Amino acid sequence: MHETTVARTYAEALFALAERHGLQAEFAAAAEELAALLAAEPRVRLFLESPAVEPQAKKRVLVLGLRGRVPPLFLRFLLLVVDRRRQHLLAEIAREYHALLDAAQGRIHVQVTLAREPDERLEEEIASELSTLLGRTAIPHVRVDPRILGGIVVRYDDRVADGSLRHRLVGLRRRLLAAPLPARPAS
Repeated sequence: MHETTVARTYAEALFALAERHGLQAEFAAAAEELAALLAAEPRVRLFLESPAVEPQAKKRVLVLGLRGRVPPLFLRFLLLVVDRRRQHLLAEIAREYHALLDAAQGRIHVQVTLAREPDERLEEEIASELSTLLGRTAIPHVRVDPRILGGIVVRYDDRVADGSLRHRLVGLRRRLLAAPLPARPAS
């Protein structure tokens, strides 16, 4: 099974556990804290992922480091992940959990590319319009790329909506080059 699929399966189990006990927000915070720890401390990640370290030692460290900081059910889930030797997927499981939580709460993350840095009002307008168009609460992640010249490029799920000036100019060029030329009158 592909690693992303495995991580998604574990995230679904974690999400179901959180839903059953009404702990979605607490599990989201715990998953975020764990992912941040793994990203910030490569030695912790290496320790957890190393096949040379016994699972019992990994579990002891997790219990000592996380008891009282994360919900007990979340900690038990982590220990199960270690038992199954899937601890190398913890960051991916956290990402997948957040994706499931966003979907359940009607949120969608949208990559937005603009030619210039937007002000706060423009960002709010973009979020509002995208939310209306997509029927979910859009969370825009804005990046600036002056090469698009103007307009907006929106990416979500596996879709791209390119409303950039550059895209329009390329399309216009293509149409002009493909247009038939009128016949010359005979002299």
